[in-house]
Amino acid sequence: MNTNTNIDVAIVGGGIVGLVLALGLLRRGFQVKIYEKAREFHEIGAGVAFTANAQRCMELLDPHILEAMRKVANKNPNDHYQYVDGYNHQSDDPADNKEELLFQIYAGDVGFDGCHRAHFLDKLVSLLPSGVVEFQRRFNSYHDPGNGQKLALEFADGSRAEADLVVGCDGIESRVRQTMFGNENPVSHAQYSHKVAYRGLIPMDRAVTALGRDRAFNQCMHMEPRAHILNFPVAMHTMLNVVAFVDDPSDWSIEGKMDVPASRDEVVAAFAGWGPAVRTMVDLLPDELTKWAIFDTYDHPAPSYALGRVCLAGDAAHASSPHHGAGAGFGVEDALALSELLEQARDTLEHNTLINKAEMIAANLQAYSKARHERGQWLVQSSREVCEVYEWAHSATGGEPDKCKQEIEWRAHRIWYFDIEGMLKDAKDDFRRRLEEA
Repeated sequence: MNTNTNIDVAIVGGGIVGLVLALGLLRRGFQVKIYEKAREFHEIGAGVAFTANAQRCMELLDPHILEAMRKVANKNPNDHYQYVDGYNHQSDDPADNKEELLFQIYAGDVGFDGCHRAHFLDKLVSLLPSGVVEFQRRFNSYHDPGNGQKLALEFADGSRAEADLVVGCDGIESRVRQTMFGNENPVSHAQYSHKVAYRGLIPMDRAVTALGRDRAFNQCMHMEPRAHILNFPVAMHTMLNVVAFVDDPSDWSIEGKMDVPASRDEVVAAFAGWGPAVRTMVDLLPDELTKWAIFDTYDHPAPSYALGRVCLAGDAAHASSPHHGAGAGFGVEDALALSELLEQARDTLEHNTLINKAEMIAANLQAYSKARHERGQWLVQSSREVCEVYEWAHSATGGEPDKCKQEIEWRAHRIWYFDIEGMLKDAKDDFRRRLEEA
């Protein structure tokens, strides 16, 4: 018999997904502890974007999350996202920065709002009550002692903790994932996609001078063979976020650093043959940059996002290349599904104290995995494929603008027009069936 109907949740990792999940669970009255390996909160990268359905998930998790995001977000002033030919010169004048508009995709109210990762993280941190986060707690492993006892968490410094369930929100190099499936299992590790990304911020006044206000103030994809560049505004339209993607045929071990110092000269050399607008934008990047190796779970996806009373969310579950710009948003979807299901589990526990708490949590997490696995792994695969479209290398589209538009559009719509309420209903029904069959 259960004498305690509380469910203690341990979240490993204090990034955006971990914090959003924690806030959603705290709003529902759960006891939550975040274990973060760093000394303080920090986010890598520059820009992050959220679709309307990701924002709806934020609102359902906790309206304060959506409010926090909107305080630092930038709306796309245009209703359309622009896809331009960044490669071919449009004029004999080398100073002419005009690019041919290949096509536009209507976004309307369902497109992305962009913001700076660190700014959003700071807003989320301000919402957390004291005592929820423990820093410098590098997760090492977990152990299930059986007999319905709490899971035992072990950390690199030898310290321990207990929880009824563990959620790995510890990113692409997830130690929780490695512990679930075994360190030697290829499923436990992301693989190099042989793409690197150079990220940088350009002051908006300089960007407008180079690209024009319309291109600088709106999301714009500069399509080219073997590479592409994306730009969109962040920091309340005071900065232009630029991400340049380039092929890398060499190997890169995830056991080393996933980011290394780089110079603007590297990007200049990579885009030396492109059109004037791209070259001008690259010239405006800071002298010192960071080159990010893009890893994902395309080759060896996790067979499930849950094992026993342990589960994965965000990049720990479905690390994707960033070409759809939806990885963080999918992590927010994960957080909502998990929060709603765990609330259902707690309600079940309160109304039936004879139920086996540990077995019920395991069934609940299996329902979560089923609700999220297909969509999560689709994102990983589609992100790789849409990159080929951007670079005129996809077998079905080549460099034909009409075909490229159709291919990008149906994939974008699958991301944007997601039935959140339907997902939640199906997941809860699935959990209920599992309990009835147990």
